[in-house]
Amino acid sequence: MSETEYFNVADIFGEDVFNDATMQARLPKKVYKKLHEVMDEGKELDLETADVVAHEMKEWAIEKGATHYTHWFQPLTGVTAEKHDSFVSAPMENGKVLMSFSGKELIKGEPDASSFPSGGLRATFEARGYTAWDCTSPAFVRHDAAGATLCIPTAFCSYTGEALDQKTPLLRSMEAISEQAIRLVRLFGNTTSTSVAPSVGPEQEYFIVDREKYLQRKDLIFTGRTLFGAMPPKGQEMDDHYFGSIRERIAAYMRDLNKELWKLGVSAKTQHNEVAPAQHELAPIYAKCNIAVDHNQLTMETLKKVAGRHGLQCLLHEKPFDGVNGSGKHNNWSLTTDDGINLLEPGQTPHENIQFLLVLTCILKAVDEHADLLRASAADVGNDHRLGANEAPPAILSVYLGDQLQDVVNQLVSTGEATRSIEGERLHTGVKTLPDFMKDATDRNRTSPFAFTGNKFEFRMVGSQDSVAQANIVLNTIVAESFSEACDILEKADNFDLAVHDLIKKLAVDHERIIFNGDGYSDKWVEEAERRGLPNIRSMVDAIPAYIKANNVAAFEKFHVFTKPELESRVEIEFEKYAKTINIEAKTMIDMAGKQIIPAVIKYTTAVANSINAVKTAMPDADVSAQSDILKKASALLGDAQKALLKLIEITDKASSISDEKAKAESYRDDVMTAMAELRKPVDELEMMVGKEYWPMPSYGDLLFEV
Repeated sequence: MSETEYFNVADIFGEDVFNDATMQARLPKKVYKKLHEVMDEGKELDLETADVVAHEMKEWAIEKGATHYTHWFQPLTGVTAEKHDSFVSAPMENGKVLMSFSGKELIKGEPDASSFPSGGLRATFEARGYTAWDCTSPAFVRHDAAGATLCIPTAFCSYTGEALDQKTPLLRSMEAISEQAIRLVRLFGNTTSTSVAPSVGPEQEYFIVDREKYLQRKDLIFTGRTLFGAMPPKGQEMDDHYFGSIRERIAAYMRDLNKELWKLGVSAKTQHNEVAPAQHELAPIYAKCNIAVDHNQLTMETLKKVAGRHGLQCLLHEKPFDGVNGSGKHNNWSLTTDDGINLLEPGQTPHENIQFLLVLTCILKAVDEHADLLRASAADVGNDHRLGANEAPPAILSVYLGDQLQDVVNQLVSTGEATRSIEGERLHTGVKTLPDFMKDATDRNRTSPFAFTGNKFEFRMVGSQDSVAQANIVLNTIVAESFSEACDILEKADNFDLAVHDLIKKLAVDHERIIFNGDGYSDKWVEEAERRGLPNIRSMVDAIPAYIKANNVAAFEKFHVFTKPELESRVEIEFEKYAKTINIEAKTMIDMAGKQIIPAVIKYTTAVANSINAVKTAMPDADVSAQSDILKKASALLGDAQKALLKLIEITDKASSISDEKAKAESYRDDVMTAMAELRKPVDELEMMVGKEYWPMPSYGDLLFEV
């Protein structure tokens, strides 16, 4: 991008999105109104309306240069999927063609479902699946090497109606929490709000490395993370990269990235250097839950696409480099009515805000009763390397409330009534020329996995390459259940004021154990959490079964978010995903060690041996003890590496032959991962010895500091 190229964000924002302003300008008033009734009230979309919308959407897209359209969906592969069709219709008698796009083509697609993960819901020969237009998430035109393509966000279901994607259960969960939240606000006299939507703002962390160096590392290419690598002399210990000045090459990349995202209507807001070298973060403004999920998928795709243009590579893996911070995705979640009321806004005096206190204590109940499920929603193979480490929350679910709300809850628990709220104090800097201002009433806790941060909860467990859909499906569902149970009690109460007072107190007392404001990294917290009875689920393999625990299945089925067979299929898919991922990593290590590293070390030790012989020939009395020590140590480590390599081959073959998916995943976690670590140890030691000209791949120092 030229340094002299300037643009006005307001002019380009959303220019490639078939958004509400575009629809209002292009659709007949009657059609626009009908479409909004579908979007806002859930009314049926008739084919006549769909035909008009499809025609105008096509005309708009063609003006943007589009030749094809695609139903853009999110199967259970972890990435998006699409099948492209051109707007070209059958040739006319004069040899010309018309560009057409019908309402039927807009609202329904029919991709082959046989090769997508289904966890046994569908046999391979049962291929049919359907994509269905999610009209609440706007279509957009994507520009890339293929030209311009109209992308239509859709859900993806099997021929028999089971969800084969992330979008379908997400939309179901949004309907569930809206219905139950409306019940709750009606109890407090709200007669104007008609729906409640989860608002989500997912922060995205990522690493950027030089693409030429990336292409010299098979581990990065095949697995997204480094399977070998010794730490350079400097890592992140100086904390100088965090919020530091953004390097020119990265700044140019971020500028291009922002422009792409703004055109797609993604409200990219914040950008900065993260803690680890070569690590960065992008954060958007909040959006409605399903749109935020779509936007985050677009963000991840755009991060990678734009990086390539700049000779860079974006790494979204949770732990691409051992020894420095990994990457997460903080899922900021709140509940907002259609007329703009945030149910998680405590106000100046939270102790007097009875509706907020009920919402808060219901959420405490939801997290406490379904902590294992919430942990499972963030379970990812890469996240196992991150959760519990110094840059991420522990694997123990707890809720941070801060001093102000903690004090309110303490009052409820001890006396049954909250009569005061801690107020923020004035911050005095001690410098006359700096302004004094009011501090927030509470500090932050970066070690908490589920923290209240002013008017939202920040779920900090989600992995950087994972979709935020699953975390929000779970959050929406478990909170809907908690709201429903509270409303069942309060709607029958003879004295509402007394009943809500008693219920808030009961919820605070019953679920106080989930609240923890201290250091989540300390060993004492692990002991304390065990004493409280809070689950400490350390690995993805241990987390997966939470989906089919009886109380969790009951919650999903009650609100028609998942059926039990859908949940069982996802458990099967997750076990299979884990085993396949570790298998690829193990095979990559075997390939790198056998074909690159061991031959390189042999070449190096041969050179050292030749050096010893040459020196002895030239100077028989010369001291070659230093060279001999190096040769002995390198040869010993080479032997250790060869033994570990053979062991890894044997153990990987054994694990791959296991038929039961759960047992296979456990074997890959316990046996194969252990063997991988045993191979890495001597190899990383050898990297510290072997000369750079012999080592077959860029080092951590090359990747992290030479961008």
